[in-house]
Amino acid sequence: MAKSITHEFVKGLWEEVPPFRLVLGLCPVLGVTTKMQYGIGMGLATTFVLVCSNILVSMLRKAIPAKVRIACFIIIIATFVTLVELLMQAFAYPLFLQLGIFIPLIVVNCIVLGRAEAFASKNGMFLSIADGLGIGIGFTLSLAALGALREILGAGTLTLWEGIELVNLLHVFPGFHPFKFMVQAPGAFVCLGIMLCFMNMVGKK
Repeated sequence: MAKSITHEFVKGLWEEVPPFRLVLGLCPVLGVTTKMQYGIGMGLATTFVLVCSNILVSMLRKAIPAKVRIACFIIIIATFVTLVELLMQAFAYPLFLQLGIFIPLIVVNCIVLGRAEAFASKNGMFLSIADGLGIGIGFTLSLAALGALREILGAGTLTLWEGIELVNLLHVFPGFHPFKFMVQAPGAFVCLGIMLCFMNMVGKK
């Protein structure tokens, strides 16, 4: 059992990392990664919903009728998304304003619904927790990496969280001119392509 739990957790960090391996959940990946902190915030919110919905779906899997399982999964997911939305409004309101519509859209995120349907509805609670945590952390790291790349190239800064600036290339290299293109919508596709290329190269090796 321990080996299985470890496998279900680790697979989400590389083998099945959503944006780069499964190519799922690309809407928030492209929409909120203008800064690393936004990617981290979106990833943590999605991880919370993913883990909680996996737990509840797994616990109720034998009680939910097969014909209405998708509708039930969506209700469960929507409940936890509403909870995340209220918590962010109370404790991280500036981040909530930046993420905007992408928080409610977690309800229809194919990663969350896909894990509920493909995994949590067929496995026990502990395996479902490991699956949700692994996929969620992998998703968070993916958004953070893409956000860091776009922020460094497009703004010359790297911000871990509000008020915590890790790097400012404008101070280190006064002659540096940020590529504003990278923090705009087309730049998201370019950076995603770069990351996918890197992941494929590393995967082949």
